[in-house]
Amino acid sequence: MPQEKANHLLTLEEFIIRSQNRFEGATGELSQLLRDIGLAAKIVSREVNKAGITNLLGQHGSRNVHGESVKKLDVFADEQIMSALARSGIVSLMISEESNELIRLESSSGKYIVFFDPLDGSSNIDVNVSVGTIFSIYMRKSPREVPAEESDALQPGERQAAAGYVLYGSSTMLVYTTGMGVSSFTLDPTIGEFMLADDDIRIPDFHPQYSINEGNSSGWPEGVRSYIEHIKKVDPQTKRPYSLRYIGSMVSDLHRTLLLGGVFLYPPNVSNPEGKLRLMYECNPMGYIIEQAGGLALDGRGRILEIVPESIHQTAPVYMGSRKNVEKLMEFLSSEK
Repeated sequence: MPQEKANHLLTLEEFIIRSQNRFEGATGELSQLLRDIGLAAKIVSREVNKAGITNLLGQHGSRNVHGESVKKLDVFADEQIMSALARSGIVSLMISEESNELIRLESSSGKYIVFFDPLDGSSNIDVNVSVGTIFSIYMRKSPREVPAEESDALQPGERQAAAGYVLYGSSTMLVYTTGMGVSSFTLDPTIGEFMLADDDIRIPDFHPQYSINEGNSSGWPEGVRSYIEHIKKVDPQTKRPYSLRYIGSMVSDLHRTLLLGGVFLYPPNVSNPEGKLRLMYECNPMGYIIEQAGGLALDGRGRILEIVPESIHQTAPVYMGSRKNVEKLMEFLSSEK
């Protein structure tokens, strides 16, 4: 542990301010936006931890734009994040997984556009398994004097100003990047502050572990099936067979992959020929974090972050994690072409 960490614990706000002060001319707007997201995360964390005694478990009775059943906590998290972003006055557009349309704010001259999945993995809520929030922040392309439009939001992931996620598990963690490495913070519930846990997360180059929903195997591309068969074969020299770890929450599965290494796969299948995970508020932010930590984030053809989006709810296949794991996987995907 660096000496500074040992002698002085940094809060999320202190860390953000210190990072901002490194850039001459920084306005502080992005810093404010990250603090607002942190506040919303604290509120959501509190309700997730007591959902069973506040009647927030179970179905809401509606479906989102993707046809998925909406949970009560989905709605609560969505409302809290929208409220925090609207309060800042620096966001012009919001795009939520739970909403079919762009959400235009009164502060139409706001500098930033925010995509978010308010509660990723919400099917796990009722069985007390980790869930999370994912967010992705872009600077608008049009002048601030005119209302922001959908074209402002449709930018490739490599143009993200910041991205991150909050994991609501045995502890609540916030992980984010602004393009200068990946930092993580753990919520201390006794003082209500996110405290710095690691200011430079690096994903291991290799780990014999994979994460995939094997129930979809019959519809996978041939290269994916061949790769999974390969990593299940016994070969001590290459540390095979790999261990399977799958939670069913992208945040949870990729948080484990980020810290321990391995590969996360969500390939196309018969039901989802273009992939199931959403490009703008799942694949891009998580891919940005993985890349900033030294890993790879691909869609089977190239970098996820280079995809030029055509719609706000677009989906994409996902292969991301440790560099050597993903490179080996790509050998099998390339051989099927």
